[in-house]
Amino acid sequence: MHEDNFSSNKPYLFRAIYEWILDNGATPYILVDTTQKNVDVPVEHIQNDQIVLNASPGAVRDWFADNDAVSFSARFSGKSRQIYVPMNAILAIYAQENGQGMAFPVLETEEADESEEIVETDALVEDEPNKSQGLKAVESPTSSEAKDSRAKGKAQTDDKSGDKGRSGSHLKVIK
Repeated sequence: MHEDNFSSNKPYLFRAIYEWILDNGATPYILVDTTQKNVDVPVEHIQNDQIVLNASPGAVRDWFADNDAVSFSARFSGKSRQIYVPMNAILAIYAQENGQGMAFPVLETEEADESEEIVETDALVEDEPNKSQGLKAVESPTSSEAKDSRAKGKAQTDDKSGDKGRSGSHLKVIK
């Protein structure tokens, strides 16, 4: 399956980080780019084309997050408001208490011409044919157990490719 057939991983990562923040007893905050299409937030609280929303269960009602958007109702200055944030407008989700979370790449607005984007991507690949892009498994420097296992010759090896087994690996983005 080619990568252009995959849906965006952003909504999945967003929901996972949201759950992780809640599981750790922290308050999830969402940073929103209010210049994106279809964002519905209280304009009086927007600063520098952004708004930070408290998304903790105690602060919101009717929480809904799917692959397209996040929506909920919340009170602003004593008034209940319905909030709607498309996934492309979410810049980050993080814990208010310590800032841990995830920032997302800034994507062009929905108005961008997709054919131009594909041409630019193809041109990049042609300009750098030997440069690998994507995910690559790399050895984890903190996994002493995996290092000990390999040192004793017990690491799994794929005879066809010579790749090390999954023990002590993680994914790293290579550009």
